[in-house]
Parts: sequence; structure tokens; C-alpha cells
Amino acid sequence: MTFKDIRNNYSRGCGCCATAFTKAANRSWYDILDFDDEREKECALKGLIEAPENFVLKRDDGEIVWDLTAFDFVKDKEAPDTVNPSLWRHTRLNTYAGLFKVVDGIYQVRGFDMANATFIKTDNGWIIFDVMMCAEDMAAGKALMEKHFGPLDIKAVLYSHSHIDHYGGIFGAINEEDAADANLSLEEQLKSGKTVILAPEGFLFHAVSENVYAGAAMGRRAQYQYGAIMEPGERDRLAIGIGLGQSRGTCALLAPTYEIPDNATITIDGLEIRFQLTPGTEAPAEMHAYFPKYKGLWLAENCTGTMHNIYTLRGAQVRNADAWAKYILEAEYLFGDEVEVCFQSHNWPHWGNAEVKEFMEDTAALYQFINNQTLHYVNQGLTPAEISRTLVLPDRLNKVWYCRQYYGTLSHNIKAVYQKYMGWYDANPVNLNPLKPVDTAKKWVEYLGDTKEVLKKAKADFDKGEYQWVAQLTKELVFADPKDQDARNLCADALEQLGYMAESGPWRSAYLMGAWELREGNQADKEGTVKGRESMRSAMTAEMMLAYLDIMTDALAAQNDNFTCKLNIIDTGEVFRLVRRDGILLVYKGKTDIETDCTIDLARLQLLALIGGRKEVLDKIKIVGDKTVPMRLVKYMTPIVRNFNIIEP
Repeated sequence: MTFKDIRNNYSRGCGCCATAFTKAANRSWYDILDFDDEREKECALKGLIEAPENFVLKRDDGEIVWDLTAFDFVKDKEAPDTVNPSLWRHTRLNTYAGLFKVVDGIYQVRGFDMANATFIKTDNGWIIFDVMMCAEDMAAGKALMEKHFGPLDIKAVLYSHSHIDHYGGIFGAINEEDAADANLSLEEQLKSGKTVILAPEGFLFHAVSENVYAGAAMGRRAQYQYGAIMEPGERDRLAIGIGLGQSRGTCALLAPTYEIPDNATITIDGLEIRFQLTPGTEAPAEMHAYFPKYKGLWLAENCTGTMHNIYTLRGAQVRNADAWAKYILEAEYLFGDEVEVCFQSHNWPHWGNAEVKEFMEDTAALYQFINNQTLHYVNQGLTPAEISRTLVLPDRLNKVWYCRQYYGTLSHNIKAVYQKYMGWYDANPVNLNPLKPVDTAKKWVEYLGDTKEVLKKAKADFDKGEYQWVAQLTKELVFADPKDQDARNLCADALEQLGYMAESGPWRSAYLMGAWELREGNQADKEGTVKGRESMRSAMTAEMMLAYLDIMTDALAAQNDNFTCKLNIIDTGEVFRLVRRDGILLVYKGKTDIETDCTIDLARLQLLALIGGRKEVLDKIKIVGDKTVPMRLVKYMTPIVRNFNIIEP
């Protein structure tokens, strides 16, 4: 049963329609924003070479990877009552897909995936800047380029930063054997005739750690952030601020052959590129790049035509809004006098020196405001919830379309800044050690008394448009008794109306996913994510594998099983001394003469196989000493849970 079927079968009185309160709230946006200002639409359409028709991509197993036709419902139609008009407008702009000319020599394929692929002409070939999330989408984008420009000789692939939607489609651009030898110097790689793969310093560590260390939890939470298992529709998901959504193809990671240091200038096949690293901004490892020949400035994902996330709802490290602003201003200082066009990994370019500088300054001001004004109110003694309900953007900035809250929101970004500087604790000692949510909920129900009477009052508040309060209250009833379908339905109704009003695509998705699962139960096992994420583990260093092993180990179960072990990684020459004590695996890197219970000689990928539970690897590795140690090393690893509950206990 699809989400639409569920809605059609749903029997509550409102019939999943927008309430009068929601309709009025959505109509009010026409008085807040200037919908006659179509400059962003002009940028989104400028330079169009070819727009695909009936564009649907499938994987080898028949699963749909990307379906542009699914968003046809937004074309030539005003926003319905069930959609925030600002988000509806932004979704429409993101449906303008195809091959676009940025300037002569720079071209983008947009709308084939969540992120763009950018093709930049060198003297004798091409550079690709970012390769989308999935190989199927990237291959289609490359084919569209080749339709107009002939076979592409790919001199280099550049990853702008360490998020999967910018490197996961690599095998749609090149084959593994096309890549240059990472053991060669950059100069030797450039002369080899192979494809150089460049990324900012620190890329590999952050790309792997984000997708492995907390990858399972992020994957489940991403279902709420992106709503990929929901179908697009007027009552369902829309664009997510940085594109139409998450693709469902095959992803991979081909490690960089060279990681770029800050302020480097590199010439690739006659084309000079000046790099500026921007660590700790939208990603832990990220970079801008300036192309003097084209007077074009690549801004990665630091300027994207929407307010971005200081904290992303799927979960990730909190980002540095202060550094984000400063790196944008530094880029303007370094390149702003020359630049005539800026382009990036999501959404569309901006043209003209004055326009580019205004775009950069507005975006920098946005993040600086969020950072500094949050701290301003922190020093007034306000808590995160209080600041997020108090602070609003300056009037002019609030009406700039590319600063609107389509992806990140002022509300949750304020809380992220608070977390970065002050941590999770709001200084109220009541909140030092609260009860677990289920225990709290049961006490609420005990105090509230007759839940049917509570639901009557909640329904009255729902009819007054107090959806956030109704959701908060009924959430407690659901956590106290997950089988209380009346509470589940009313909580779902409230979340649904919040979703219909949301300007942020991820907020809309999260609200509607919550409503779906309250009505129909956990949907985590439905198809709707990329394939191949597990293969990224093979890019881990041995040290990262050992960290992952400790993360996945139940330390309390292992606390009485102590040992010492020496690991010789034979293909990299690395040596580690491992000490398990109290269930914790302590790792010492470097040669040592300290005696251990066991010595193991194995290759890096054999270590990964051992961690993955492949016992047959024991017959292929050398073990001296206590031969029980290798299996004891992995014995207490806990299976990954990918389908945990979110909206209920």
C-alpha cells in the first residue's frame, strides 16, 4: 500500500485535507514574500541547452532511481492548500532540469539527482566537478553532455566535499581502472594520462566516517529528512531545498588520488584552478575553486540558494556558522573583483559581478546573523527553545528568495549554534537527568487521568489550529500506549497540518513521515534509499576499521574478556597494539616490543572481512599465540539496527 492509498483510505473527518487554519496560514505567505520577483526563476532557466522529456531512470533490478515526471503536478499550477506557496515555488524551480550552459566552457547537468554535475573544459578534455549521488544518474548526465559535445576525455574528477551526493556517482563518470595511481606525485599523476581524482584535505576520513560510524542511524533518520520512500505529491513530499530529493541508485566511493591543501593553485591540462579550503562549513572537508579563464567561482555547498543546515536533521556534526560566513567573505575578498559568475553543487548559478557579490554577502550575513544573534540571546539567559521562538531574520534578508528556509530553518539552526557553544544542557537542573521518554509518558498519563477526556480537549485545540501543542500532547499518549490508535491518529493529523504549512522541504517530509508511521506503523524497510553504501567500508583505513569495531562492540558484554594483541597490516606496513580492558578496545599505533597474547598478520581488507563476521578469513591469516583472540575480538559486535522506531517507542 502506498502513502497515497493510505490517505485515500483514511476515514477521519478532515480526510487529510488542509484545515481552514492551515489554508489561511498558507495564503498569508503571499503577503509576506514578493512572488512577482522572478529573478531566481530566470537564473534557473538561463543557458538551457536541452531539457529531457519523460525522464525516468531505473536500476538493473528495475527499481526506479530517479523520476522527474513524478513532479509534473507542480507545473503551471498555483500552490494547493496543502502546500506552503514558497516551497511550491521552490519545487517548481528545481524541476527545471537538463543540460545548461553556465558560460562558454562550463556546463551543468541539473535535476538528474539531488546534486549537480559540472563539466569544465580544459585544453584537450574535461574536468567534472562533483559526480552526483548515484552512478545511474551520473551516467545519464554524462551521456547528455556527450550527445552535444562528443566523447568526453575526463582529465580530472573533483569532489567538492565529503557528502555522498557529490562523490557517490563516480562510476557513472569513470571506471576504477581509469583513475590515476595515488602513489604517484600529483605532477606524475597529471602526466600519466589517467584521471586524477581531487578532493579537499581530510576528505577521505570524513566521507567514510560519516557514512560508517553513524551510518545506520543516519540512514533511518534520513528517511524522515528526505521522505524518499514517500511519493511526490500535493499531500506528500516536495523539493528539499537543495534539489528534488534523494535518488535510489547505486553509490560508491573511489578514493581521491590527491587531497588538496589550502590556497593551492593547480593546472590541469592547461586550465588553472585556485583552491580555497573551507573546513567546518557545510561539511568538515569542503572547498571553493576559482577558474580565472572563465571568471567563474565554484562555491561548493556554502552558497546554494537556500538557508542551509547548521545542523542537519538526519544527524551530523554541528557546523560552524561563524566560519561559514567568514569563508564566504574570504572568497569574495580573494576572487570578488574578477568573478562574473558563481556556480555550485545544488540549484543554479548567478551571473554578473555585482549580483554575485550580493549573493555571497547576503549568504554570509545570514550565517553570521544566526551565529551571533543566537549568542546574543544566550547571554540574555534564553534557552534554545526560547531563542528559536523569539529570533526572526532582518526584514530585507527575510524576503530574499535565496535566503529562504527551504532546507535548513532558522529554528533548528539556532539550536545548533546553541549546542556548539553551550552543549545540550540548558542549565536548568531539572533537565540534568530526565526520565526516559516512555517513563515520562506513562507518568503524564497517570496524572492526566482519563485519556479519552484528554483527547477531547486535544481535538478542541486541533480545531483551533494549535497543531504543535496537540502533537506534543498526543505524543505522550502514544509513548505511554503505542496501541492507542485514537491518540496516534490525532497526533498524525496535527503533524500533517504542520507539514502542509512547512516552508522547509525536510520539515514537511519529517512531519508527513511521522503521520504515515503513526497511521500504518514503521515503514523503515520500504525501498527508497541508495544501494552500495556498505561498499564504502572498504575505503576505511585499518585505524578507522578498529574504531568502527569498538563502536559496534557491546562493551558491557565484553567487559570481562580482556586480552592484548599485536596487528601487523601486511599490505600497508602498519602495526597496532590492541588492549581490551573493561570491554573497551584501546588502540596504539606504531611498532612496539611489548609482549602480547597474540600476533596477527593480515591485509587491511582481511581485517574488514574479519570484522564483517567472515570466519573463513581465519584460514588465510597468520596467528601466533592465543588463537582464540581473533574471534574474541569480534565476538561482542552487535548487529546494526536499521529499522528502529522514531515516532513511537
